[in-house]
Amino acid sequence: MPELETNSIHIGKEYNRTNAVVAPIFQSSTYLASDNLDKYVIAASETKHPEFYHRHGNPTSSQVASILASLEQTEDALVLATGMAAISTAVLALVKAGDHIIAQRSHYSGTALFFKEFLTDFNIQVSYVDQTNNDAFLQALRPNTKLIYIETPSNPNLDITDLAFIGEVGKQNDIVTMVDNTFASPINQTPAEFGIDVIVHSATKYLGGHSDLTAGAVCGSKDFIQKVWKRSLVLGATLSPFDSWLLLRGLKTLSMRVRQINSNAQRLADWLQKSKHIKSVSYVGLSTHPQHELAKKQMKGFTGMLCVEVAGATEDQQYENAQITLKNLKIFTNAASLGGVESLIVHPASMWGGHHSLQQKKDAGINRGLLRVSVGIEHLHDLIQDFSQAFEKIQVTPWQDPQIKNL
Repeated sequence: MPELETNSIHIGKEYNRTNAVVAPIFQSSTYLASDNLDKYVIAASETKHPEFYHRHGNPTSSQVASILASLEQTEDALVLATGMAAISTAVLALVKAGDHIIAQRSHYSGTALFFKEFLTDFNIQVSYVDQTNNDAFLQALRPNTKLIYIETPSNPNLDITDLAFIGEVGKQNDIVTMVDNTFASPINQTPAEFGIDVIVHSATKYLGGHSDLTAGAVCGSKDFIQKVWKRSLVLGATLSPFDSWLLLRGLKTLSMRVRQINSNAQRLADWLQKSKHIKSVSYVGLSTHPQHELAKKQMKGFTGMLCVEVAGATEDQQYENAQITLKNLKIFTNAASLGGVESLIVHPASMWGGHHSLQQKKDAGINRGLLRVSVGIEHLHDLIQDFSQAFEKIQVTPWQDPQIKNL
């Protein structure tokens, strides 16, 4: 059986029925019916048929889905227009009014809004638990629980959820388990190995890897993907042919990119942890992370995502120093999103400010001195130097210095 690096390039080639080494962009909304009416009937009704109508399927999208299913070790996959399209379509293919979902307190902001504002409007109940506490999931179980939805590592505070435990709870209670694997990518973590039923991605991030597309993915059993596909036909968030082609291109270098990013992030986190300008560093690859041992059990690599809390005597000073850092970084770009070849940095409290209350941000572990960092593939020396020169602009007083603040 070929390894994942080989599969990410060669799986699904049967969908490219041309002689082109690189699959073409099938920029067609519809396809000619064959002379055989029976075949056309099959094309019209078959799940994800690649040559009927674009909302049903596309040859390049079929190839991408084959690769993703291979990487995530699931039977099938479906690609959609955005990560939120993948998440919402997958959830809506599963639950109905009166059903109950167990979710974490800390989720990607779009997911949190979908649970808190959309699902509740349709009488779908959602309970929120501390993802670091296994017992909390058990205590939240109800007779009408249909889904346990998790995200690990979580966005932005990088908490870890015990995949094996959640997988077992799901199996024992006949509850579907679903995980957002965006932060890890299938290079660093394969939740299906731990009994998780459904894996979703914002393919905009690591899977695409070049910050030039938006896409989402759902990976699971053939039966479940058929349900998601049927739901997608009426919700309509179809991935465009060009973005599908860009995603196919990005997957070819996924392993190489992620492993370089892992290395950069680990060494940058080590360096930041020693800086007098940083109060704390949250990175699952550090032994200081409270769930580092669990991360080692279920992850093959520790991702390019880390959070730093900038030092300051008060939260206001932390905020000011975080803003100074952001304004003076030259390589790290202050921009939303993550997982690309370029390094990005954001201030979560500001980015989430218009969508979440102060209490919601507090519950998610977001304070005003927190910065979320997405490490890219640039040279490590340049990344360290960028932070170093930005920190020089901060005026540090003794009471701000985390090394002596308790003296």
